[in-house]
Amino acid sequence: MKKIIMAFVVFTALSCQESKIGFIDNQKIMADYQEKKDVEAKFQIKVDAFSKKRDSISQSFQMRGQAFQVQAQKMSQAQVEEQSAQFQQEGQFIGQQLQKEQEQLQMQNQTEMDSIISKVKREIQAYGKANGYSFILGGGDGGSVLYGEETKDVTAPILKVLNDKYKK
Repeated sequence: MKKIIMAFVVFTALSCQESKIGFIDNQKIMADYQEKKDVEAKFQIKVDAFSKKRDSISQSFQMRGQAFQVQAQKMSQAQVEEQSAQFQQEGQFIGQQLQKEQEQLQMQNQTEMDSIISKVKREIQAYGKANGYSFILGGGDGGSVLYGEETKDVTAPILKVLNDKYKK
């Protein structure tokens, strides 16, 4: 009986301890994290280069199409049909190649962003453990915190840790 009472007293004492809880603004972390900004800037440069390439290829293809229309007036119907079919196949091939390149570019960006999100999660966990938090909740759009005292907001210190580590 004494063991049961002692266990109950220990359990009650432990359960009465207050958990340290904080929250972060997910949007602010991701918006102000320098590595994410750098990855987005690098991606935008790639997107701009791809757009220029695509526009240049499209313009060249259109000019060839206009030249073909002029030449088609001097060709027989069979030649026009044959050349037109070849031209159409070439256009489809070019379109497929450009689409494949665009998809690869998007996949590379998504992979880098997934890596950043994983890094942020690991840093939040490390910060929580190092500072004695039982829980750090995510707030902002899509988060689970609808209200939190400003004193419980650990967004700024976690963001500082992330950006300081990134600078190194």
